[in-house]
Amino acid sequence: MRKFDPWPIFFRREWNRNWPFLVGFAITGTIITKFSLGLTDYDDAIADEIKSDYCPPIPLILAFQFPPFAEEPAHFLKMASTTHFRNRLKFRQNLFSLSKGAVFCSYATNTDKSGTEPADPFVLTTPLYYVNAPPHMGSAYTTIAADAIARFQRLLGKKVIFITGTDEHGEKIAAAAADGGSSPSEHCDVVSQAYKTLWKDLDIAYDKFIRTTEPKHEAIVKEFYSSVLANGDIYKADYEGLYCVNCEEYKDEKELLENQCCPIHLKPCVARKEDNYFFALSKYQKLLEDTLTENPDFVQPSFRLNEVQGWIKSGLRDFSISRASVDWGIPVPNDNKQTIYVWFDALLGYISALSEDRDQPSLRTAVSSGWPASLHLIGKDILRFHAVYWPAMLMSAGIGLPKKVFGHGFLTKDGMKMGKSLGNTLEPNELVHNFGSDAVRYFFLKEVEFGNDGDYSEDRFIKIVNAHLANTIGNLLNRTLGLLKKNCQSTLVVDSAVAAEGTAFKDTVEKLVETARGHYENLSLSSACEAVLDISNAGNSYMDEHVPWSRFKQGGAASEAAAKDLVIILEAMRIIAVALSPVTPNLCWRIYEQLGYSNEQFSNAAWSDTKWGGLKGGQVMAQPKPVFGRIELKTGTEDGGEPAAAKQVAKKKEKKAKAQAVAEA
Repeated sequence: MRKFDPWPIFFRREWNRNWPFLVGFAITGTIITKFSLGLTDYDDAIADEIKSDYCPPIPLILAFQFPPFAEEPAHFLKMASTTHFRNRLKFRQNLFSLSKGAVFCSYATNTDKSGTEPADPFVLTTPLYYVNAPPHMGSAYTTIAADAIARFQRLLGKKVIFITGTDEHGEKIAAAAADGGSSPSEHCDVVSQAYKTLWKDLDIAYDKFIRTTEPKHEAIVKEFYSSVLANGDIYKADYEGLYCVNCEEYKDEKELLENQCCPIHLKPCVARKEDNYFFALSKYQKLLEDTLTENPDFVQPSFRLNEVQGWIKSGLRDFSISRASVDWGIPVPNDNKQTIYVWFDALLGYISALSEDRDQPSLRTAVSSGWPASLHLIGKDILRFHAVYWPAMLMSAGIGLPKKVFGHGFLTKDGMKMGKSLGNTLEPNELVHNFGSDAVRYFFLKEVEFGNDGDYSEDRFIKIVNAHLANTIGNLLNRTLGLLKKNCQSTLVVDSAVAAEGTAFKDTVEKLVETARGHYENLSLSSACEAVLDISNAGNSYMDEHVPWSRFKQGGAASEAAAKDLVIILEAMRIIAVALSPVTPNLCWRIYEQLGYSNEQFSNAAWSDTKWGGLKGGQVMAQPKPVFGRIELKTGTEDGGEPAAAKQVAKKKEKKAKAQAVAEA
């Protein structure tokens, strides 16, 4: 297609004099073209033009929106040709759209590292955590998993937008604030900050933290509500039913336990009658059924999909999206006597988080900044809201659906469900304080099969962490560096690629790296950890088979071979440091540091660095020191004979003995 270049035809002088006429001419021609091609064909044509880095109407639209363009047209044309400026114009293709479809899609919002090819961001969300109480281990588990997935995607070179935050409206929050003698706003500030503090302690590298009390969120929720209302999917009616205050939703009697108890919170539901606004969920039953049939990966794991399909097939009922009896919430547009139902409010946080603070809050702008989400990561207890309610709401507003919803299982402690009444809660702050973030992250991601329920016990926690991180990984690095220091002045004698020639070990490591990558991509985090751990297991076996400490004593060719063996093991440790970094970022940084790399080099590492051959001859390693101290339970007692809390301590005597053993070798 020949590019339209107005400037050789309309000289600057003529443009300055006649730009309003030209703009009107262009707009009229655009409308005629749109209807002559047909709506769909026109949108496709414009999409193709944008993808080919050229959109003919842009100069004239710029003139219409920005009159200064008439003064310096060449300058603005240059701006229009840049990726950044085109991204600011990503909705031009829908300027005249009359379609009721998902008009909020964008064609190119980001670029890859080369800055040349458009790339969709990987948008990952945790739930927005309810601030009626401080963070608990269930919230921490979801967020740790999300952080590991986000870190892996960044290693692949993707633009990641990792969203988390807090849900701060509703009846329970107002009640919790009153119980604590504070206002709802003060209560939300305290608990929301507690989440941020815990995420920092757990090394959670989120990109966006949204609070549903932020003005930009309220503006987007109201705009979304109005859009759904305009589509005819909101109506007012009386409703009477059994209400779970903890779930903040009406329950169907057939799903309740004895004494009309909620199956999740095990507390009786209360009879309630209100005059509320309702969302026409039943209208979308067929669309939801078709969506799940055509996209079986939309809900994962697969057995969660079966649950969702069962709910839909049993018949969907319209649900209340406002509350007349709750003051702490976003007012319903045009009806200040009611507030928007907490879920109809909170789910929009995934979109409002994408809105930049410097921008005027707008649903369209937020959607264009990264939506749809690549992955919603949630607990199985809120699956219905994310896999049924949320897609239907988005369909009504004409917004694209998220690509995947993954519902993981619950955590138990010593085989029992956790609860304050049982006195067996698991406090994430205490775990991090006692054992460190790497230990907590590794245990829950390695020992809980992602998607299923998992159990925590302190004894098992300590055994797993000591065996895997302190012994299998940490000790292998420490003893290898010790031998290198004694026999090679901590300097690599040859490139790792040369050292591994003719060895099967290199092939083993490469296969395990590919296995780990596949597991990360499939969200099989436990299996990914296992594959990386197997690299270290293979390294320990290699050391035991080749006994380099003995071969150094033989001198000559045997000593040279032993020096190469150390290079091989250290290269494997370098690869482990990259491959396990999504799970244990601090531990992996310490490994990288021991191998002589800077923090900047570690921060810039990519998954491609798991390729064999990174270490080069002549590189000097750091002085050996343990990268992960063993955890031990003190045998003393505290407070009436109870065992003291487990502490992560360095066993100085044991380390000294090991160091002497290495020196003697």
